Amino acid sequence: MFTDRARIHVQAGRGGHGALSFRREKYVPKGGPDGGDGGRGGDVVLVADPDLRDLSSFRSRRWFEAKRGGNGGGTGKHGADGETVELRVPVGTQVFDEDDQLVADLVQSEARVVLARGGSGGRGNRRFATSTRQTPRFAETGLPGDQADYELRLKLLADAALVGLPNAGKSSLLRRISNAKPKVADYPFTTIQPVLGTVDTDERQLVVVDVPGLIEGASEGAGLGHEFLAHLERARLLVHVIDVSEGDPAERFEQIDRELTAYGSGLGERPQVVVLNKIDLVPETPAFDVDDPRVQRVFALSCATGEGVEQFRRGLFEVCPSAPPVSEHDAEGLAEFLVYRPRPDPRRAFRIFRTDRGYRVVGQPPSEEELERALREAGAKRGDEVEVEGEALELG
Repeated sequence: MFTDRARIHVQAGRGGHGALSFRREKYVPKGGPDGGDGGRGGDVVLVADPDLRDLSSFRSRRWFEAKRGGNGGGTGKHGADGETVELRVPVGTQVFDEDDQLVADLVQSEARVVLARGGSGGRGNRRFATSTRQTPRFAETGLPGDQADYELRLKLLADAALVGLPNAGKSSLLRRISNAKPKVADYPFTTIQPVLGTVDTDERQLVVVDVPGLIEGASEGAGLGHEFLAHLERARLLVHVIDVSEGDPAERFEQIDRELTAYGSGLGERPQVVVLNKIDLVPETPAFDVDDPRVQRVFALSCATGEGVEQFRRGLFEVCPSAPPVSEHDAEGLAEFLVYRPRPDPRRAFRIFRTDRGYRVVGQPPSEEELERALREAGAKRGDEVEVEGEALELG
């Protein structure tokens, strides 16, 4: 089953705790602080994979959590950084946050975006030693990582897209000209999910997508509506496939064109090609009397007999616009996308330190409930002493 939308929850790893440690060596009775820093928590990263075709891998699993950083140790040992979790998605995947705002648009192979950043590791007590404070008996706890919910939406990347009414012969045409093997049958809505195929010559390759047939009102969500019209947005050429055995080709062209224009996203201005299909079913090929500057060429063919198919396949390479040049920035595998800035976390307005007696909260503490949760995440247990704004409390 083709999946072009998925909801996921991501949780980055917490930073490791800094170590509270002092040198313990023979003949050094009063060794100085040597607690190392905690490691950084792992990130959750989205990566565009050219080998993937849809988001079906997210149907069975929607919660992704990175590992926490390792705690610091004595003798200045630094905790290991948490392992990053990489989520592979198809090229063309868009990421939206809970407010339906675009976060990232992965339009290049191997493009990456960090959805949740790991928390910083806490500093060990040796980092707090000064000339006047030579034996600091406290160390920082690691910060929690970001967490958020996202919706992934796939918009297929194709050079050309086949559009038309149900049973116009789009799937048959795609089978004729490409390596794709979509289901073909003599009834409407045979295609119920987009199908990608590649058309090759010695010098160039085109990717062609076949989307389910459109009906009146598709731009408003009727039939398969918005669900598949979105896959046309990135095609550089629209190929109108018209069944000439069912009436006036111009009328059928205008019916589909109205839906494309009403949908928006520039579909109404896209270069177009018209394919008059099933000419084997009519005494003579009907004229296509539409004077439209968007229409680059008109082809008459029969997918059943193969007549005119090769001429169309060659013409597709002549008409289809070339891909835009790849910039140096894109060549490095990075897409241009919006920079996501996580919402401020109230726990970031304060820090929690481990002491030789318990825990100390420095900064502006949040609500009692929020503070208790932060302390428990930092490792505090019932009965531990917690110092808040100079007042010693006991964790309940």
